[in-house]
Amino acid sequence: MSESASKIGAPETSKIITLTDTQNGLSVELPVLSGTSGPNVIDIRRLYAETGMFTYDPGFTSTGSAESAITFIDGEAGILLHRGYSIEDLAEHSDFMDVSYLLLYGELPNKPQRDKFAHDVSYHTMLHEQLTYFYRGFRRDAHPMAIMIGVVGALSAFYHDSLDINDARQREITSYRLIAKMPTIAAMAYKYSIGQPFIYPRNDLNYAENFLHMLFAVPAEEYDVNPVLARAVDRILILHADHEQNASTSTVRLAGSSGANPFACIAAGIASLWGPAHGGANEAVLRMLEEIGSVERIPEFLERAKDKDDPFRLMGFGHRVYKNYDPRASVMRTSAHEVLEELGVQNEPLLKLAMELEKIALEDPYFVERKLFPNVDFYSGIILRAMGIPMDLFTVIFAVARTVGWLAQWNEMIEDPSQKIGRPRQLYTGAPKRDYVSIDQR
Repeated sequence: MSESASKIGAPETSKIITLTDTQNGLSVELPVLSGTSGPNVIDIRRLYAETGMFTYDPGFTSTGSAESAITFIDGEAGILLHRGYSIEDLAEHSDFMDVSYLLLYGELPNKPQRDKFAHDVSYHTMLHEQLTYFYRGFRRDAHPMAIMIGVVGALSAFYHDSLDINDARQREITSYRLIAKMPTIAAMAYKYSIGQPFIYPRNDLNYAENFLHMLFAVPAEEYDVNPVLARAVDRILILHADHEQNASTSTVRLAGSSGANPFACIAAGIASLWGPAHGGANEAVLRMLEEIGSVERIPEFLERAKDKDDPFRLMGFGHRVYKNYDPRASVMRTSAHEVLEELGVQNEPLLKLAMELEKIALEDPYFVERKLFPNVDFYSGIILRAMGIPMDLFTVIFAVARTVGWLAQWNEMIEDPSQKIGRPRQLYTGAPKRDYVSIDQR
């Protein structure tokens, strides 16, 4: 989006490795690239041209799909950095607007930059009025994520003036619009599902305060935003803003690589995020707690979690990327306890159960030895539940937060001269070529 968002340095070739096919003696030399942090990567772009072979990597668990300067994760050490800043420092000292600016532009804003950015975002929060009629085409019991996908995809029909992805200024305007409008779209989806009137955004509130106001205010009375809850929501947004090349971010990049408009790309990201293995994890935590039912049954379910033959899994513990403590979880844990104390709901059965489960699991040698610590999803689900936000809205809030990360990654991809349309290859295991048989001979 700007020169300040450019990469610190292009990857350097640190060495050359040689792959040899021992059957025919064919060899190929491949460069090994080094970034500023993290493991080196083998550049295999010439592999097919020189050998006629592809690599095979289901789930892309060992494949680097992009060069990026936005987010760095070291799962073994429990490190998450945005543009070099630790997630713990950002969550403690910044707000979501600071982090959004950082992700988009590469640097933390000074005060004039921050004020202008927050001002410009706030003046894009309203939706085109015709979109209110679009909501009425959905059933009242439609999942809010279904509505989010539909409405975000439809934005391209309303904002024709910023669809040229090769124009940096238009990409910037679209980024501001999406960051600004996502809380409005999310809140309207919620209000529609419960039959309440839409609440319009207010420019005198900050991002998190405005989101809470649109979710919970009604025209009949004044709604005062609780600062503790607003800060908790702001932290949730910060902690979910970006997470490297995860499923939904990769989806946005893949859709964007075809030249699709940004609204379609973000709608594709929301669709990917909706999957229970991705954005639905905090909802799964609450459903697990409901299944456990009471504090007395915790030991029973912990034993089931340890039994490899039992299908029960302890949701909200451990992480595919983090093999140590999820660095976001310690921040979210603090917020969870602040919210429970502020609302005085520590003794609400499900929340009391969650806190007891946390305590026991943190002391149980089985979980400690395997580093199965509570992750960000465990605590965010507790916070949202305590605030009275329904489970169907959990992933929607995740989408609101992750939009800025998707946009930063999308912009970076557009500006990357080495980027091509995404086109994975395959290992074909179907029938070989065969002759067609007419219907009377089959």
